[in-house]
Amino acid sequence: MYAIETDELTLSYDESIIIKELDIKIPKGEITVFIGSNGCGKSTLLRSLARLLKPKNGSILLDGHSISKLPTKEVAKQLAILPQGPEAPEGLTVLQLVKQGRYPYQNWLKQWSVDDEEAVTRAMKATNIYEFAERPVDSLSGGQRQRAWIAMTLAQQTDIILLDEPTTYLDMTHQIEILDLLFELNEKEKRTIIMVLHDLNLACRYAHHIVALKDQKIYAEGRPEEVINCSLVQNVFQMNCEVTIDPLFGTPLCIPYGKGRCILKGIEVKNA
Repeated sequence: MYAIETDELTLSYDESIIIKELDIKIPKGEITVFIGSNGCGKSTLLRSLARLLKPKNGSILLDGHSISKLPTKEVAKQLAILPQGPEAPEGLTVLQLVKQGRYPYQNWLKQWSVDDEEAVTRAMKATNIYEFAERPVDSLSGGQRQRAWIAMTLAQQTDIILLDEPTTYLDMTHQIEILDLLFELNEKEKRTIIMVLHDLNLACRYAHHIVALKDQKIYAEGRPEEVINCSLVQNVFQMNCEVTIDPLFGTPLCIPYGKGRCILKGIEVKNA
């Protein structure tokens, strides 16, 4: 069963084609990570899956239904998206931010309810920001702010969560903290998580399914241990490397050569 599927999906900005005739199937209840070089279309693809970008051609199916034909609020009840580097209005508190996740459930007949209140509280507790409820979002640390935004998406109570570079600008500790949180959401609640990540090693550690993009197409997809190798890294990222095994998790671990240190150490750079 697939959470999201595309059929000959073509995406563009004006006349510039970004993604061309893409067929992709996102596994339900798993973590899928898009990887690829800068400008390859990862974020564009993610935005289109959330119906934030209209396809030039082709279609997107959400749980088997054409996403273009679904009402906006119905889509918002099925998937939530956290864009890269979101910013909250000055002075907005964490509680006020997280409450925004309940927008799809509000209308002139149904106002704020006990269910809404419980959803917001659960989301803040799940992300460990409940104690910061009355704090302005802009007063929090980078990791705390990111958890607040994730709490907003959790309050939306969707089965599918899309995140564009959720670890951007975070230090190593907070990167792992955020990815551990998303991993737990998948493990405990079977949420379908779709992410764009630049760190290949973290992508391998946390993803069940990896999609590598190159030249407007899918270059490779599958389990990290099936698709991540020296040839992929060379062809997708133009980087020579060694791929070994992560000693903690058994997932692929990419060790790039680079030039300066190799010259200094007298290491011969191998071709993929």
